[in-house]
Amino acid sequence: MTDTSTAAAGGIPAQNSGEPETKGGFLSRVPGEHSFWLAEWAFPVFVACLAAGIFTGTHLYYVYDTGVFNDVAVASMLKAGMENGSYGAAAAFGAGFLFARIIEGPMVGILDIGGSLQTGVGIGIPAMLLGAGFTAPLQHFWLAVPVGALLGGLIGIAIIVIRRATVNSTGGTSTFGADVMMGAGNSAGRYLGPLVIISAATASLPVGLGSTIGALLFYKWQKPLTGGAIIGAMLAGLFFPIPGK
Repeated sequence: MTDTSTAAAGGIPAQNSGEPETKGGFLSRVPGEHSFWLAEWAFPVFVACLAAGIFTGTHLYYVYDTGVFNDVAVASMLKAGMENGSYGAAAAFGAGFLFARIIEGPMVGILDIGGSLQTGVGIGIPAMLLGAGFTAPLQHFWLAVPVGALLGGLIGIAIIVIRRATVNSTGGTSTFGADVMMGAGNSAGRYLGPLVIISAATASLPVGLGSTIGALLFYKWQKPLTGGAIIGAMLAGLFFPIPGK
């Protein structure tokens, strides 16, 4: 005769009882995990909104000489191209940052807004468009908004696709929108260093040590901690990969 009773200790169903088992209870659930704010598909939407505003800010700078979302030194590169017609420096600098951040974001879980969007979408892509003779997106407000949103949406989708093919590829379960955080770039990015180290340490001990060593080396060389922490974590993860969940 099959035992269909429930075990007395903790209310755990007996073997072959047919009752559903409790999977961690309240502590295993993430508050609002099924909401829009933590949905994976919402990430490209957020990036599209940010990129639309940043690209439109560059439109204002192109037309009215104000409104760009960048440091003065970076904006001056685009300004120089607007004055002499040579956009090579701004395009190379901005596009390089954009490409690096698209690769970095899925790997470390932090999308640097300053490098990927403010510099890439705000300076690099406009410089490439202007250098190729496509001035309409930067001349007209009604065109700048959807073009920026489209660029941001594509960047967000690319990051999610890369993350699924790499970090979350081996049977891993998504942590929803928190898979990729958006971090402040430029001068505010220096405060992300300790957060990167903590995040790396929670992933695995070797990756955490690598991130810490990288941050210490960059501190000694008087470089931003965030870069050293990220590079150290990536190098350690190369030799001590994190197994899939």
